[in-house]
Amino acid sequence: MSGPLSPALPAEAEASAVGPRRRRRVRWGDRLLFGYTWLVLLWLFAPIAVMIAFGFNDTRSKSNVSWQGFTFKWWGRLGDYPDLTAAVTNSISIALLATLITTVLGTLMGIALGRYRFRGQAATNLVMFAAISSPELVMGASLLSLFISLGVQTGYMTIVLAHVLFSVSFVAVTVRARVVGLDGSIEEAARDLGASTWITFWRVTFPMILPGVVSGALLAFALSIDDFVISQFTSGATITFPLWIYGAVRIGVPPQVNILGTLIFAVGVAIAVVNTLTSRRRA
Repeated sequence: MSGPLSPALPAEAEASAVGPRRRRRVRWGDRLLFGYTWLVLLWLFAPIAVMIAFGFNDTRSKSNVSWQGFTFKWWGRLGDYPDLTAAVTNSISIALLATLITTVLGTLMGIALGRYRFRGQAATNLVMFAAISSPELVMGASLLSLFISLGVQTGYMTIVLAHVLFSVSFVAVTVRARVVGLDGSIEEAARDLGASTWITFWRVTFPMILPGVVSGALLAFALSIDDFVISQFTSGATITFPLWIYGAVRIGVPPQVNILGTLIFAVGVAIAVVNTLTSRRRA
């Protein structure tokens, strides 16, 4: 019995030796991927960390570029620059108004593109993705030429219109992706049970596409509140937060800018966390 079985022993021993080596290679590959991921995240979040840290810098000059000590005094002096406060107010109000309009229009577009087939749908998709992929410099110059040709005075409302035009495509694409994945039998069941089209939409369809609508709205708000290039072309005499920072760079950016940026970042993170937790709870 031992004679015929003995040639198989070296093969079994070799296979058992290859197994641990392969597992070690996989383990080292996982560790390298894990370390690389954290390096990329640190690289991305390093500027944000510097911005937050220099909001506590006890600077004694106009330029807040070198660390001179730790202090909380700037947090109590956010109103020292009325022009900065007005610029932040403009940015927030423009972003909220543009997000509201964009969310309504983008949601309707996403539902239409994801559910129905109609003449001109390919051209609509082409225009929508062209708006997403076109450089902001081109879009800003085009919008400025349009406003000048129509005799429209650039200012607050032209910024809102410009932000709606370049962000509505993002909302439409996000909502359409959600609509395409819907189970139509659920809506059919609601109509079979006597629900009207309006009630079916608000009580069945809209709750199912709500995560996509919220994601698109958050994306539109983020694109609007920190936009510089398109706002520069269409702002006229209206100053937004990015435009104020650009003008202040020549004479020195005060620590209040870092604090306001920190607050905006914190609010954005809080909204994203709440949205994630709500989506998980619904799931």
